[in-house]
Amino acid sequence: MDNPFIFRVYQTKELFCDRQEELKTLITNTLSGADTTLIAQRRIGKTGLIYRLIDEIRFEKLPVLPIYVDIFATRSLEDFVKTLSTAIMNAIPEKSSIGKKFAKFIRSLRPLITYDPLTSTPQIQLTLQSEDEQKQTLTGLLTFLDNQDKKILLAIDEFQQVREYQEKNVEAMLRTIIQTLKNVTFLYCGSKRHMMLDIFGGERNPFYRSTAFVALQKLNRDVYAEFITKHFRDGGFDIDNDAVAYILDWTRGHTYFTQRLCHTVYDMAHGKVDVALVKQAAAQILQSDSVVFGQYQQLLTAGQWNFLIAIAKEGEASLITSRQFLRKYHLGNPSSVSRIVPSLVEKNLLDENIVDGKTTYSLNDVFLSRWLEEKY
Repeated sequence: MDNPFIFRVYQTKELFCDRQEELKTLITNTLSGADTTLIAQRRIGKTGLIYRLIDEIRFEKLPVLPIYVDIFATRSLEDFVKTLSTAIMNAIPEKSSIGKKFAKFIRSLRPLITYDPLTSTPQIQLTLQSEDEQKQTLTGLLTFLDNQDKKILLAIDEFQQVREYQEKNVEAMLRTIIQTLKNVTFLYCGSKRHMMLDIFGGERNPFYRSTAFVALQKLNRDVYAEFITKHFRDGGFDIDNDAVAYILDWTRGHTYFTQRLCHTVYDMAHGKVDVALVKQAAAQILQSDSVVFGQYQQLLTAGQWNFLIAIAKEGEASLITSRQFLRKYHLGNPSSVSRIVPSLVEKNLLDENIVDGKTTYSLNDVFLSRWLEEKY
C-alpha cells in the first residue's frame, strides 16, 4: 500500500484530514459570490485546502468553474498577467465552449505557447511592452471570465506577493478592476499573515473590508489523532496511543511536520509502531535536514540566531522583552530584540500569533525548532 501521509501536494479527500467547517464556509461563500481572504501560517495546509475545495466543487458538480493560480514566483505585473493566463488556460477544458472562446481570445494577444519540460502542461508567454498594455490585458482576462455563463472562482495563492511588484499602486489597480466584476468570486490566500491582514484590514488600503475572513488554525488534536491511527491501521500497522500522542506533541500538531513525520514512521514500520520508532524517525529527519539548518546560521546575524535559539528552547514565548527572558538567554536589551523580531517574521523564520490581544512567537519550522532545542 502506498504511503498515505502526503506532505507535498493534495491527492484525494481520503488522504486529507478534516477542515470540514472551513470547507463548508468556502463553498457557501463561493456560491453566494462573497470574496474570501484565507490566511494561514506557512505549511499548515492552506494550499491543500484550496485543492480540496476545487476537488469538492468538481465532485459535487457545483455550477462553478474553479481556477487556481499561485503567484509566489511572480515579481511584476507582467509576471502576474502571464501566470494568470496560463492558469486560466489549464483550468478550462480545451474543447469546451468556454475553452474555445478563451483560445480565440488569447490568440488575439499573439501569445507564444511553450510546454513545461517536467509536466508537459502548456504555458503562455506574452509580450507586454508597457504597464498600460499589461493593465489592459489583465482587464481583458478578468472581463472574459466575468462574461461567461458559469460562475467563476479565482483562487489566488500567496496574494501578498503583489506588494513586492516593481510597479506602484498594483493593489489599487486590481481593486478597481475587480469591483466591477459580477460573475467572478475571489479567494485570496496568503501565508504572510501580517501583510494579508494589512492588505484586507488596513483602513487606508484599497481592499479594506472587501472580503470575508477565514483564518486557518491547527487541526483539532483528537480528530488528527484518529486520522493518524486509522491510516496506520489500514496499512496493517498497530500504532499505540502513546506513539500518536508523541507525534502530535513533537510536531506541535503542525500539519506539514506531522504529515512528514508520519510519512517517515510509516516507511520505517514493520508491524507495531511505538514511541521508540517515532523517536528514531524524528532523529532521522533532523539528521537529514541539518545541512539546511546549518546554512540558516550563515544568513543571520548572531543576535538573530541567538533569538531563534531562545524561542526554540521556549517552544512558544510571549514576554520576549521582559528582563527575565532577556537575562535567561543573554539577548541584550529590549530595543535590540524589538529590531530582530520584524526581520525574522519577514524572513518567514518566526511566526507571530495574536489571540485575544496576546502576542506569542514560535519558529515557523518546527523541525528547525527541535534541532536548535537539541543542539544548543
